[in-house]
Amino acid sequence: MKKTLLSAAFAAALCASAPVQAAEKLTVLMDWFTNPDHAPLITAQALGFFEAEGLEVELIEPADPAMPPKLVAAGQGDIAISYQPTLHAQIEEGLPLKWIGTLVETPLNSLIVLKDGPIKELKDLKGKKVGFSVSGFEDAMLGQMLRSVDLSVDDVELINVNFALSPSLMSGQVDAVIGAYRNFELTQIEIEGKEGKAFYPEENGVPIFDELIYVVHKDKTDDPRYAKFMAAIEAATIFLTNHPDEAWNAFIEAYPNLNDELNKRAWADTLPRFAKRPAALDEGRYQRFAEFMAENDLISKVVPVDTYAVEIR
Repeated sequence: MKKTLLSAAFAAALCASAPVQAAEKLTVLMDWFTNPDHAPLITAQALGFFEAEGLEVELIEPADPAMPPKLVAAGQGDIAISYQPTLHAQIEEGLPLKWIGTLVETPLNSLIVLKDGPIKELKDLKGKKVGFSVSGFEDAMLGQMLRSVDLSVDDVELINVNFALSPSLMSGQVDAVIGAYRNFELTQIEIEGKEGKAFYPEENGVPIFDELIYVVHKDKTDDPRYAKFMAAIEAATIFLTNHPDEAWNAFIEAYPNLNDELNKRAWADTLPRFAKRPAALDEGRYQRFAEFMAENDLISKVVPVDTYAVEIR
């Protein structure tokens, strides 16, 4: 697939303005297999934004999604894509990590039901079965959502459905699923011929949090490559916001196996959720969410935000 003249001209202009020198290598350990949640990264790589900053970036998909932050903490990678709740928990564990930026600045996590099912409001969950994949944060999130309607987790039956969230809901094994991504599972359910409805944690008592973030080793935040990386990510995010179709074409040229209805619709659904100022830190958001985690016994204490987050300049 040929890139359009706009893309070619834009990338050429960027590269022409960059100083001529050997590219600095940088590894990014992904949180999961490549998908539309990673659009700014793929756009930056495919359309020359990393190159314009003098970077050669390798995007590495994980064999184990739990490992990227741990590998970065051990010095076996430069940047890891992770999750805000995970960062708080890993700081509690003593991992030497720091936030340097945000990829997706709103929650994607949600509680999903079938629109024609018995759950019309959250209070209808009383006595019903709720499927989940990962205990811990999802339990706390569900608990807070239930408390917002004067219920508790004791009022529902929790069922571990592993990662079969949509299938378990559509088959009637459960009445609702917690931990489903609003930009994927809702579309997947629709493609399968049903219609889902999402209840959003941030609208039901859970503090707003960043879904996907960039973390590095806490002792390496002064690495000049990170400022270049964040500059490229910001430029790429603005580009894909202004030219989503062009960026989509570059995405599926790089990953042709993802050229299907689910990913195309997820691309459009995720677009508004990317951080337009990815290197900007909202200290209040991190403080509030840490307090939420402490209140739910997910961490034992709240530590100062500046001990685990820094704005790269």
